[in-house]
Amino acid sequence: MEYLYLGIFLLAPALVKWLCGKVSILGKIGPILLLYALGIVMGNLSLLPFLSESVARPAGLPGIQDMVTSAMVPLAIPLMLFGCRFRRSETRNQALALATGLLAVIFTAIAGYFIFGKAIDSSSLAGAGNGTTAAKIGGMLTGVYTGGTVNLASLQAMLGVGSETYVLLNSYDMVISFLFMMSLIAFGIRLLRRFLPYGDREIAGEWSEGEESKPRRFSALWWKQAGILLGITLLMVGVSAGVASLLPKEWFMTVFILLLTSLGIAASFVRKLRVMKIADDLGMYCIYVFSITVASMADFSAMDFSGSLSILGYLCLMIFGSLFIQVLLAKLLKIDADTVVIASTAFICSPPFVPMMAAAMKNRRVVVAGLSIGIIGYAVGTYLGFALSRLLALFS
Repeated sequence: MEYLYLGIFLLAPALVKWLCGKVSILGKIGPILLLYALGIVMGNLSLLPFLSESVARPAGLPGIQDMVTSAMVPLAIPLMLFGCRFRRSETRNQALALATGLLAVIFTAIAGYFIFGKAIDSSSLAGAGNGTTAAKIGGMLTGVYTGGTVNLASLQAMLGVGSETYVLLNSYDMVISFLFMMSLIAFGIRLLRRFLPYGDREIAGEWSEGEESKPRRFSALWWKQAGILLGITLLMVGVSAGVASLLPKEWFMTVFILLLTSLGIAASFVRKLRVMKIADDLGMYCIYVFSITVASMADFSAMDFSGSLSILGYLCLMIFGSLFIQVLLAKLLKIDADTVVIASTAFICSPPFVPMMAAAMKNRRVVVAGLSIGIIGYAVGTYLGFALSRLLALFS
């Protein structure tokens, strides 16, 4: 049964992409949103009373999901970077997006502590936390929303937080971050592009650039280019993973993504690679496979929302509140909409989701910005979270 799921993960994107080209209403929705919806259905078949648990969610499914998601993102990053053209003029917006994103997360963490702190410290989860449970949770949320799950786990150990609280935070984060991402794709991108600067013609032109020069799909030339591109990509992934494995385990993901991104950028300056326009198609297909697979991991039947509504409220405020504050700052500083979206995705959802969001926006130019911001977030997230937890503890 696990292999049936694997087959669907790998082949459903081709069918959905074909349907989007044939049915106009599906084309307007887009492949990524449709694949997410299909993945959610697949991940929650256990809620149907007429299906057994072994059929709806086979025992080996989590391993298949981890394998597919772990493979697709490293493959997609170089493939989407091969055709990029980089502009110095975009550096200002990227630096400002990083700064405003960090400020927004820190501000909402502090505000959330004063709104939800007393309720959290008086809850059953507080235990023997001596009134500092909310401060620790504020620090952990700061770490995960500037970095990722790696930072969350590090802060759990550093702050001495119990496993029950960690599991609860991780569960809430998985569901609410998923809803955040779906909201951006469904309507958030369009709303922000109306509110903030957006160079629609330039971006649309670059996304479709080279369509005419692509070889006919599955022709001899197509297979030749695909073999070259995938071979180089696998070599980059192998080199990056090999170097990153020489360092401590907690640094693996940061160094791996940094090296892989750097190699992809370097390859984009090689003209013979840049003119192979099918790299975009291959990278996009990896993103489509990633989308349906990661959506199938959202098992709503396993979520327990009765644990602590105050913690859930704190987490929601940090996710949606930080985006709201960053958008206001972006309006004042004239940061473009796509840079804000990709920065928020890097902070809230972590770097592996950056290529997917760039694909949803049809703007590959922001991939490097998102990955760079996410890597910096990985590096500083644990320090920021620990420092903020100590600061908030002074008010307990």
